[in-house]
Amino acid sequence: MDKRRVVVTGLGTINPLGHNVEDFISNLNKGVSGCGLITRFDTSLFSTKFACEVKDFDQSCLDIDRKEARKLDRYCLFADCAASEAVKDSAIDLDKTDKARIGAVIGSGIGGIESLTNEIMGYCEGGKVPRFNPFLIPKMIPDMAAGHISIKYGLMGPNFATVSACASSSHAILVAYDTIKMDRADMMITGGAEAPITIPSVGGFNSLRAISTRNDDYMTASRPFDKTRDGFVLGEGAGILVLEEYEHAVSRGAKIYAEIVGSAATADAYHITAPHPEGLGAGMVMKLALNEAGLAPEDVDYINVHGTSTSLGDIAELKAIKNVFGESAYSPNISSTKSMTGHLLGAAGAIESIACIEAICNGIIPPTINFREEDPEIDYKLNLTLNNPQKRNVNVAMNNTFGFGGHNACIVFKKI
Repeated sequence: MDKRRVVVTGLGTINPLGHNVEDFISNLNKGVSGCGLITRFDTSLFSTKFACEVKDFDQSCLDIDRKEARKLDRYCLFADCAASEAVKDSAIDLDKTDKARIGAVIGSGIGGIESLTNEIMGYCEGGKVPRFNPFLIPKMIPDMAAGHISIKYGLMGPNFATVSACASSSHAILVAYDTIKMDRADMMITGGAEAPITIPSVGGFNSLRAISTRNDDYMTASRPFDKTRDGFVLGEGAGILVLEEYEHAVSRGAKIYAEIVGSAATADAYHITAPHPEGLGAGMVMKLALNEAGLAPEDVDYINVHGTSTSLGDIAELKAIKNVFGESAYSPNISSTKSMTGHLLGAAGAIESIACIEAICNGIIPPTINFREEDPEIDYKLNLTLNNPQKRNVNVAMNNTFGFGGHNACIVFKKI
């Protein structure tokens, strides 16, 4: 069997920079910060009082009725909005397509944590008789975004979730890509969704000392590669891609954004929360993805790094890039869009994949904003795209995503 090629034919997102791809990319390329004070709950007892929330989410992007929407957690509503945009963008006529050959794989690191939190708090405040929402379990479990999208569109192909902390949606895209390559589907709706701006999430990450506590300057708190970085900033939202077998897309005259030419997954096998200090797993995943793509390091024009704004993570990833790319490490643009969106945990890889694809299409590298002070442990000869976007012809873009537990994923996109 000839190798089946996989292309991207639809994009959709809702995130702190916009309720659709157009607004997201516009604000991304302008270097807009999506950060603000938390409105989801009272933060008076918390060390961190800010996050990158989805602004003005009135559910107008949903194309399901309110009764159905009440059965879904916030993360699943985000997935529905992004999927609606992506499916519409793909211009697929589902009534004339074999739905048994279309699937949905949607990643989420923690699923419906808001619904679980609300129900437990309600129980603790409400007395001895447990009165839980009958939809608590389906609202809580992290596979429900994939299940909901499958049901909504009548898709009977492969359908499940990937859960690998902050690498969840990249692993979802990787699995969807492999599913099409192995001829188990012709199209896949894939990506990730997350709504982690909740009491236990913020409290837990505060206790772990993983998120920034820069309350006096929260708009610039996400500052990858800056000496004064003090942790990541929580974000929320969803990113969805429609992947399609190349000949299938061509036969229906689909718009093609880019081709996925390589992917890989590795493990650090080192620590539950800290990256390997030399970035060994991160380096291996980039090398394997390039090998599958049949590309050399010098072919890469843009790397959207994991770049969370943590003291250890930023350094380890840049070490990995230098180890893999050698002298070619100084050629590609490198940027962390988390400086603007915050860290969307399980949805990060999908959002950043959209950023990579749009860089290929538009020839604009989004910046790493909020940079002020050099860190002596970072090589600033690397083109970190600090504070300002850069114009560049992008033929190949790489997206890195890493998660607690040592999970690493890398996806390589190419202009077609």
